[in-house]
Amino acid sequence: MSASAPINSPAERRQRRLLILLATGFVAFGAAAAGLFYILQPETLRITVGPSGSEDDQVVQAMAEAFEQESRTVRILPITTAGAAESLALMGTGKTDLAVGRSDLAMPADAQTLAVLRKNYVVLWSPFGRAGKDAKKKAAAKIGEIADLAGHKLGIIGKTGANVALLRTILEGSGVPPDKVATAQFGTDEIEKLAQDTTLDAYLAVGPLDSKITSAAIAATSRSRGAPKFLPVEASEAIALRHPRYEAEEIPGSVFNANPAWPEDKIDTISVNHLILARKELSEAKAAAFYRQLFAVRDTITQRVAGAGRIAKPDTEKEAEPSVHRGAAAVINGTERTFLDKYSDYFWFALLLLSGIGSAAAWLRRYLNRDERDDNTGYRNRILAVVTEVRDAGSEQDLLRSQREVDAIIAETLKCYDEGSIEQEDMTAFGLVLELFDHAVAERRATLQGGPVEARGSGPTIASRR
Repeated sequence: MSASAPINSPAERRQRRLLILLATGFVAFGAAAAGLFYILQPETLRITVGPSGSEDDQVVQAMAEAFEQESRTVRILPITTAGAAESLALMGTGKTDLAVGRSDLAMPADAQTLAVLRKNYVVLWSPFGRAGKDAKKKAAAKIGEIADLAGHKLGIIGKTGANVALLRTILEGSGVPPDKVATAQFGTDEIEKLAQDTTLDAYLAVGPLDSKITSAAIAATSRSRGAPKFLPVEASEAIALRHPRYEAEEIPGSVFNANPAWPEDKIDTISVNHLILARKELSEAKAAAFYRQLFAVRDTITQRVAGAGRIAKPDTEKEAEPSVHRGAAAVINGTERTFLDKYSDYFWFALLLLSGIGSAAAWLRRYLNRDERDDNTGYRNRILAVVTEVRDAGSEQDLLRSQREVDAIIAETLKCYDEGSIEQEDMTAFGLVLELFDHAVAERRATLQGGPVEARGSGPTIASRR
């Protein structure tokens, strides 16, 4: 290698290597940015509710709007169905994440509760007497308790089969054969028709205590049939024990009317909940995020739909069907895992991954720098060859020519070292060869000049040449 030999090829290799590293860095940054964007995207949960226009539907629609405006972690996508049974069926087939349904309906075996949308109370009453002709006044007046319903006809508000099944449960629990009680169902928009039906001897409504439908039905029947006589479900606790999806409750006095008081005093009954349900497989983090957000915006939802004020926490302290989802239960009980608890395994995995990436990067760096390392080896070999030439140099000009060649090699080597192309151990080996060259030059120069030879090790080092 001569002093005038071009050294452009190492520079071109360094430029190519830099481009590769930049491209790799851009790819890694893009992947990290895409991953971060995906992670920070709000989670969208599908929720089925029905029928369209019902109070439940209105609450869920308002909930979706509030989540859209105020939540950065979770969104909900309402899917309207024909009713609660259809909503639960869709959840059972995995076509939705959440569903609104009554707790006593058939539902997927792995369905669990996230929140209580509202509590429905069973209200049973009979007319005390008719305002006009009293052809059935005596028959109606005899119904003072559930046992008296045998042989009579009862009007049920709501055309869902769940209310009929609920009545059968109450009758059986109260010792009345269900087949001894005739029934007729009326839609929520048929209150006046219900009140004018003289074949009915008692009525059943299932809804919240502040339900306008229940209050309207009691008022309508009182106008046409006389003041109501409320029938207590005296076996409510026994029924709740045998059927965990029902709860024993009390209806406060005067809740439906203050003067006269309807009812006059508190009466026992049972309740059934309308629930927001999720499948057990829904992750704890998603369930907890939905639960926290729901109660964070409940006041906002209530301002839009008054019925949202009935949203309540599920009871985690007693056995109930369906059970409370672990994500909601963790928030309620204060046992939700911290960020480190949840993601400690991921942190360890990330450390291992970073370690692997570091090793891979080091290997890639050595692989990309293989030409520079080969050049460095070639430079060392060339300097060793120059040492032999120096020992046979016939003039000072030959020594200067060899030194200029070695200076060019040193400049290129230092540039590679500064750019990280060669390692410290390569520089150490290079320094030993350079020291040998310096001693050879000093010895030969002393021989040509006829002077004393410098002590070995006193020549300039690679650091001093910089």
